[in-house]
Amino acid sequence: MSSHAIEISLLGRAYSIACPAGQESALRQVADKLEKQLSSLKSRTNNLSREEIAIMAALNIGYELLEEQQKNQDYIKQMDDKIGLLQSTLEDALVERSSKED
Repeated sequence: MSSHAIEISLLGRAYSIACPAGQESALRQVADKLEKQLSSLKSRTNNLSREEIAIMAALNIGYELLEEQQKNQDYIKQMDDKIGLLQSTLEDALVERSSKED
């Protein structure tokens, strides 16, 4: 898959980012979310450098990702438990049916 450069702007600075074909919209959405995060941090903490703002944004986004991953793991465990219960119920029903037919 080929890629080409997409122009994005973060904190007033333009960046040319390589992007796989078909992923332009996703990259722009991520850049918009990052710009909002960076701008919010900058407005709340005027004394931080660009680098410090970027690090804070990365930590915030990393924390959000970790929370979502944990939610996904919890959901997967719940679904595994429900599937196990359903399998057990079906097996019990089949055994009971088999016993009645004998």
